[in-house]
Amino acid sequence: MRLKGDPSTSRAMNRRLILNLLRADGPRSRADIAIATGLSRAAVTFVIADLLSENFLIEGETRVGNSGRRPIPLDINYAGRLVVGVQLRVGAIACVLTDLATTPIASLQLPLPDHRPETVGKVAAEASRRLLAKVVAPNAGITGIGLAVPGIVDTASGVCRRCHRFDWTDVPIGAILADEVRVPVWVDDDTNAFALSQQLFGPARNRKTVGALAIGAGVSCAVIVEGSVHHGANGAAGKLGHITVDPEGPMCECGRRGCLQTLFSEPALVQRWRERRSLGPEMTRHDMLAAAQAGDADAIGLLAEAGEGIGRLLGDFCNIVDPEVIVVGGEAVVFGDLLFDPMRAALKRFVLWAPPPIQPDWTDNSWARGAAALATQQLFDFEAVSGNVRAG
Repeated sequence: MRLKGDPSTSRAMNRRLILNLLRADGPRSRADIAIATGLSRAAVTFVIADLLSENFLIEGETRVGNSGRRPIPLDINYAGRLVVGVQLRVGAIACVLTDLATTPIASLQLPLPDHRPETVGKVAAEASRRLLAKVVAPNAGITGIGLAVPGIVDTASGVCRRCHRFDWTDVPIGAILADEVRVPVWVDDDTNAFALSQQLFGPARNRKTVGALAIGAGVSCAVIVEGSVHHGANGAAGKLGHITVDPEGPMCECGRRGCLQTLFSEPALVQRWRERRSLGPEMTRHDMLAAAQAGDADAIGLLAEAGEGIGRLLGDFCNIVDPEVIVVGGEAVVFGDLLFDPMRAALKRFVLWAPPPIQPDWTDNSWARGAAALATQQLFDFEAVSGNVRAG
């Protein structure tokens, strides 16, 4: 399916130029847009008419000043289009309905009876349908669905090349979900989706080089270079959690021993704390946090060890990538400065130059919003690929 704003056309490039200008700078008049983009006034008029008719732009009120009538400002109609973000988790699908700014409108989580691709497609489609049934803006169109999975993804084809967590190899998950719904589907690794959300509308907005660190079920660090998420040659960039830190350490889901995430992912930290304190499986990260705040030496020590270990590798990462900021998300963010203070201290010791700030993301639904950004990006990204669409 060739979408109306297909990135291979000059028309699509002009659309993205204008939309990105308004996203970055806010409302502007047609004349200001022509000057800022270098497009002719005729080209600007043509594209804006198109975007207005498709409900992507809105016109502000005309004002009259001392010098006469002022130009009509234009802005993105963020509420005029909706997207669905779906995050694949262990045992569940997290789904969120957002506007074009990835602002959550409604959210839903459904359990997964198993992790077979066909099951994931059906449950994700059902979650999406339930959310869309809640839409209270009948004139708002659905742009598409973004699906975030933990693995190596070929974004052009929507194929998950490898997901160790669910034992997937070359699974066409984009097509599987698209066959259940009637809108385009975009797929990427979940940390890349998180990074994209930060780049479009979060702390990484208008920054060229960023690290997006995830500390959740695994550990990963997506990379934004020159304003775009860097996927690497095989879609495997940023797998920080699979750096070996102890060759004799615990077995990782990838089949090797002693990967960083076997020690410092959120589940690994909580499990190690339980074992040291002889606690049962009902104890969660919130219990571990409360214990650390109450002075539990084991909880405090484990969080300090994790901050030190991750911070040291972030130093190596910064020496290679030189990011302006590192945004951190994932379940482990709940530990706050008990984790981040030792991480910042280690980063400062191991980085060659001045360390970038570490900025936790406390926003609710960050990961599902990141998935929604996969659908949103096709409006703003010159290199966005067409989504998978329903067969037949």
